[in-house]
Amino acid sequence: MTKAGLIAQVAKKAGLTAKAAKDAVNVIFSTMTDSLKRGEKVVVTGFGTFMVRKRAARKGRNPQTGAEIQIPATKTPGFTAGKTLKRIVK
Repeated sequence: MTKAGLIAQVAKKAGLTAKAAKDAVNVIFSTMTDSLKRGEKVVVTGFGTFMVRKRAARKGRNPQTGAEIQIPATKTPGFTAGKTLKRIVK
């Protein structure tokens, strides 16, 4: 499902106009993004938890030359599915 498909489903199921549904979906995503940017967890009960994961600096290899390189530490978004979602998908 794409973002446009999600907006269409929200509009249909909630009885909203397409513009209102689009605004609602965009506000939800921007709020989640802002929270993750601040390093906070976003917990959606029954669905899952979005969090920022930290990856430590490590050594790697350039696949073309085989030379060893240093890969810097980074932060990446992560998601852990909740029990309810796991049970439904199973």
